Amino acid sequence: MAEEEVDYYELLGIDRSASPDEIRSAYRKAALKYHPDRNPGDKEAEAKFKLCAEAFEVLNDPEKKDVYDRYGRAGLERNGGVGGFQDVGDIFGMFGDVFGESIFNFFGGGRGSRVQQGADVRCGLTLDLHEVARGVTKEIRYRRREVCRTCNGSGAKPGTKPETCKYCGGRGRVQQSTGVFSIQTTCPKCGGRGSVIAEPCPECRGSGLTAREVAREIRIPAGVDSGVRLRLQGEGDQSPNGGPAGDCYVLIQVKKHPLFTREGQDLICQIPIGYAQAALGAEIDAPTLDGVEKIKIPAGTQNGDVVRLKGRGMPTPRRNAVGDLLIQLFIEVPKKIKPEHEKILRKLAEYEGDSVLSERRSFGSSLKKFVSEFFPEKKGGKSEDKSKDESGNDDATP
Repeated sequence: MAEEEVDYYELLGIDRSASPDEIRSAYRKAALKYHPDRNPGDKEAEAKFKLCAEAFEVLNDPEKKDVYDRYGRAGLERNGGVGGFQDVGDIFGMFGDVFGESIFNFFGGGRGSRVQQGADVRCGLTLDLHEVARGVTKEIRYRRREVCRTCNGSGAKPGTKPETCKYCGGRGRVQQSTGVFSIQTTCPKCGGRGSVIAEPCPECRGSGLTAREVAREIRIPAGVDSGVRLRLQGEGDQSPNGGPAGDCYVLIQVKKHPLFTREGQDLICQIPIGYAQAALGAEIDAPTLDGVEKIKIPAGTQNGDVVRLKGRGMPTPRRNAVGDLLIQLFIEVPKKIKPEHEKILRKLAEYEGDSVLSERRSFGSSLKKFVSEFFPEKKGGKSEDKSKDESGNDDATP
């Protein structure tokens, strides 16, 4: 049967109006009919078995079913919605739940005890801003579970061996059959290991694993920030039954810097300056990640103005980009001043009183307007209530 001539509904023996339960039931029957175990060496049956799985994949999905009903298999191919199954094992993994965990026990029967992957572990690593800015290689120490050296991972006391589980016969799984259906579950006696330990190892207490501290080097890429997790593949707990080891995840924490704060890839540094420096302009020392540098402050600098040093911030991981260093200036007013300094400031105040700046003149006009509009009784800075005595009578002499 040519693949382009296949009708999914006809293949499963159902109408186009079939319900999801009817589609599911029809697939069960067709899959059992063309099952490789029932048709050993029959390539045509295996091909139909794959087509049945493909039909169920489409008709069991409302969106794919709608496309198929309108445009056929060609419509699915245009939308990338069907690719066929090349491996019978893929079908078992995807649709095994339609029948039960292990109905597709072909080519040798049950799955038996599964290899278990080791658990993941986590550890923390604290860095300073300068290390993060350039990238650094650090040594980390953490604890993980490794194969017990006393029992070599068997979990049994030295001189003894694990015994084959009599309940499952060493398979790690038990099977129940009802007609053509076969369901396998983990053995409740041995927990899937296929063996039981009569005398546990005193070192690992039968687990086959013991905790040990290990040291590993890790390369920290430049530009990482607090909260980033780095993965060391295969450096987690070892597997208790020969499977792959877990991973180690390293959580990065960056120390607070005394001068810089970080916003993304930009660095911010606040520097105090004096009134004279702000008014006349100056050259001051500014910290950078490469050391102290001279920067120029333009005359007339206002409180909160920022001087931007491009490309002097933090690098971006895995990208050829660097943030900026923002020097934020704020004018510092001394709480105590020397007498000579006070005299100069008083003369300056007198001068500024005679030559009022435009900003101050504008604010003064706005203030007068505000008072006259909302507090007319306080014109001239005195309340009309002052013209009355405490009894509420006018102060005028009778």
